[in-house]
Amino acid sequence: MVNYSTSEENYLKAIYRLNGAEATVSTNDLAQELQTKPASVTDMMKKLKAKKLLHYQPYQGFRLTAEGTKVALGIIRRHRLWEFFLAEKLRFTWDEVHEVAEDLEHVCNKKLIDRLDEYLGFPRVDPHGDPIPDMNGKMEVSKKICLSDLPLNSTAQVISVSDHSSDILELLEHMHIHIGTRLEVRKRFSFDDSMEIKAGRQAAFTISRQLSETIFVHFV
Repeated sequence: MVNYSTSEENYLKAIYRLNGAEATVSTNDLAQELQTKPASVTDMMKKLKAKKLLHYQPYQGFRLTAEGTKVALGIIRRHRLWEFFLAEKLRFTWDEVHEVAEDLEHVCNKKLIDRLDEYLGFPRVDPHGDPIPDMNGKMEVSKKICLSDLPLNSTAQVISVSDHSSDILELLEHMHIHIGTRLEVRKRFSFDDSMEIKAGRQAAFTISRQLSETIFVHFV
C-alpha cells in the first residue's frame, strides 16, 4: 500500500468533499476550504498530478482520478469508522469525535481498519449520519431533504448533519436534536426565514434558517 503524507490526504479528502469524484474543483474553492493560499494549492496539485491522483490543468481546475477517488474514500472510511468507535465505545459526544478522528484517519493500516469495521459490526453511518464506505469504497446514500425544505406540518426524522463544527453540534445538542429525532415544521417566518419546529415531546421552538440548512431529514 502506498503511503501519502497527512497534507496530501487532507487535500484529497477536501477535493472529494467539495465536489465528489466527477465535478471539477477550482483552486480558489479548495484554498477557501482548507484555509490556505491559492499558491499552496497549486503546488500541491502538481504533486498529486505527478502521483496520478488527479487531473489538473492550470486555470481550468482539477478533479480526482479513479485512484485519487479510491484514496479519498479510504480516508473518509477511516475517519467515519473512528468517529463511530469514539462515540459508541468511548462515549465521546458527537461534537467531540470529529477533531480526534482527524488525527486517527491518517493511521492507514488496512488490517487494522478492516478489523475495526468488523469489531464495530460494520456500521453504515457515522455519529453525524454520514454514510461509511465499505472496504471496496461503496456506501449507501439515503434519500434526504434539507429541513429548510420540509413542508409545513410534515413529520420527518433527522438522518444527518452537514456541518460538523463543535459550535453547530453543541447548539443541536442543547436543542435535543440528534440523529433519529423526529421533527415537524409548524410555521415559517418570512421576515428572516426562521421556522418554528416541534422536536419529539419538547414544546415548539424557533430555529434560524442557517441552522435548518445543516439538518437533513427523511419522511417517516
